[in-house]
Amino acid sequence: MAQIQTRHDPQKQQLSHQVAKTTTAVTLGGSLMVLSGLTLAATVIGLVLATPLLVIFSPVLVPAAITLFLILAGFVVSGGFGAVASFVFYWMYRYATGKHPIGADQLDRAREKLAHAAHDVKERAEQFGQQHVKGSQGT
Repeated sequence: MAQIQTRHDPQKQQLSHQVAKTTTAVTLGGSLMVLSGLTLAATVIGLVLATPLLVIFSPVLVPAAITLFLILAGFVVSGGFGAVASFVFYWMYRYATGKHPIGADQLDRAREKLAHAAHDVKERAEQFGQQHVKGSQGT
């Protein structure tokens, strides 16, 4: 018996693959074009219907939108301040209990500088006071 050997022609296979890709691309592209056209038409119709209402009610809607924005912004800001305050209290608790939070070294250095500067000012004031007292006793 003779065996039937099928030979696949690469050119036919490549052509059929290319036809399938092209058909899929055209179908998908056409569908998306139709959907985008429908979306555009719906948007235009919606704007045509909504524009007169927006124009009529804009004296009420614009201040209402501004008020709503300010209220929401206030809530967001107060929430942020609350979060920062809770972090500051947490940091102060860790600093007071000696757990050495981030930035404690800088705070200690600043405190030492201020204490040293205050001590220098105190000494200068005492020297100035003594010079002033000696100067007034001499006259």
